[in-house]
Amino acid sequence: MQTSVTPDAISAVLSNPSFDSSSSDRSEIVVQVVDLKPIGNRYTFNANDGKMKVKAMFTASLTPEIISGKIQNLGLIRLVDFTVNDISSKSTKYFLVTKCESVGSALDSEINSESKSEEEAGEAKRQKLDHSSPVGGVVSTGITLNPKQEFVAKSASQIISEQRGNAAPAARMSMTRRVQPLVSLNPYQGSWTIKVRVTNKGVMKTYRNAKGEGCVFNVELTDEEGTQIQAAMFNDAARKFYDRFQLGKVYYISRGSLKLANKQFKTVENDYELTLNENSEVEEASNEETFVPETKFNFVPIEELGMYVNQRELVDLIGVVQSVSPTMSIRRRTDNEMIPKRDITLADESKKTVVVSLWNNLATGIGQELLDMADKSPVIAIKSLKVGDFQGVSLSTISRSNVVINPESPEAKKLKSWYASEGKEASMSSIGSGMTPSTKNGSWSMYTDRVPLSQITSNPSLGEEKPVFFTTRGYISFIKPDQTMWYQGCKTCNKKVTEAMDSGYWCEGCQKKDEECRLRYIMVVKVSDSTGEAWFSSFNEEAEKIIGCSADELNKLRSEGGDVNEFQTKLKEATWSSHVFRISVTQNEYNGEKRQRITVKAVAPVDFAAESRILLQDISKKNTV
Repeated sequence: MQTSVTPDAISAVLSNPSFDSSSSDRSEIVVQVVDLKPIGNRYTFNANDGKMKVKAMFTASLTPEIISGKIQNLGLIRLVDFTVNDISSKSTKYFLVTKCESVGSALDSEINSESKSEEEAGEAKRQKLDHSSPVGGVVSTGITLNPKQEFVAKSASQIISEQRGNAAPAARMSMTRRVQPLVSLNPYQGSWTIKVRVTNKGVMKTYRNAKGEGCVFNVELTDEEGTQIQAAMFNDAARKFYDRFQLGKVYYISRGSLKLANKQFKTVENDYELTLNENSEVEEASNEETFVPETKFNFVPIEELGMYVNQRELVDLIGVVQSVSPTMSIRRRTDNEMIPKRDITLADESKKTVVVSLWNNLATGIGQELLDMADKSPVIAIKSLKVGDFQGVSLSTISRSNVVINPESPEAKKLKSWYASEGKEASMSSIGSGMTPSTKNGSWSMYTDRVPLSQITSNPSLGEEKPVFFTTRGYISFIKPDQTMWYQGCKTCNKKVTEAMDSGYWCEGCQKKDEECRLRYIMVVKVSDSTGEAWFSSFNEEAEKIIGCSADELNKLRSEGGDVNEFQTKLKEATWSSHVFRISVTQNEYNGEKRQRITVKAVAPVDFAAESRILLQDISKKNTV
């Protein structure tokens, strides 16, 4: 094992603005890891060469080596691949280490070549007087010197000229610019190059707005660490790059722009989104080693799936396979095409099961693998599932869903251990079995997470970081008759439409005109209980249950004349009626002030038998305290 560092390595790197750690002719760099500290899922440290230190960070892909003890504090590592970045708030630099090798275990103390004993200092002085050079390239400080690996300062043009040679265009791009991980990108950077795999490719879409007609398509890109970003291309850029981007291939990309992602439309977990124009550079990394990006999951327990039913948000799931159905053919309503489907049943530690529908290639490929090994109860992880309300709660794969069989992750190991010890014999129940027909419209159990209104309104910070969900029972105490209670929606996709120039209505989502539209509720109601009151936002399906009729029918009553105002009568009939609400609480900013927004996710009439059972359970709990 090595016990010394490369002298003056850090100063040589920092003094060379065109330094490239991937160059084949560069000198070996061995540094000591000092002050190793965790920050999130990464670790920072100071890289020490005995004379100089520089702040550094390991990428997330190296975290397992730190946890396992391969990389230790005060240990020695050889830097194989890293980048030199600027700290924007300071005029200092730091190393972002993407690949390294442990070459020495933890030393007793920090290496410091400046501190010498008197004997060592005298020996060094005698060697200088005798004009004798160190034998074997080792000086008395204990730091290994290798004369053949001296750093030679070169200009950027020299380095580029030496490295290009006969390299392919994509390789030349990676040599002239340092490849950066996606996590390090931000809108304030200048030039950058990323190396990413296309993990999802959208279809070319056309649109029409006030500026005219255009086209757009999106791709989802993933780097070696598993970080994802969505890239959009419009018009000329879309036509230029649509055929170039191929699903599953790896590319070098540069000269794009970043902006904050629109949370309503983003499909990956990234605060930013990438826009490529016709001047952007996209070159395939075809003649070099590629990578398989690590899939990152954010698992949702099966028992918590109910709150995601019929929502835009996709979920990741991990579970033990309980059963696998044969492949069946389903006729698609949009084009009458027959597509393959296969249902699998998964269970997890909550002792709940859920049915996941695999479609298209996943049904015939991965689905067949699971059928062949179903008797072994494999664990599978699925990314990007849509949650529907069939049989209470059901899951379906979409075009960008990814299925991993028996993943090597802590969650999978924990699930396997649980299933082997107790899960195999445990009694399971379907996640949808706890929902009565009146609540199968997207609610989780209407009798869990029950809170009074005062608990929500008295805590203004609820929902700051992410939406929180509750169930509450209350009365509709007031409905504003003069509010905007609906919008004109597309009959196909339900999105808002605008009146066309000649006649009819134009839908931006479907990119088509229709002679008719459908009114859809978007209204607020005041809800009261014995502890307080609050305003709830309610959308179409939930509002129809509150009002008792559709928005088109209510609009017809408003437009009708007569001695009796049927519109006002209908609203009064809806007030002071008791309901059970499943709600989400979030924070919205209005005029610079944060406000609570309570949205109805599901509504059901009061089941008095169930309410009585809840009261009896509460009484029983209080008696046992």
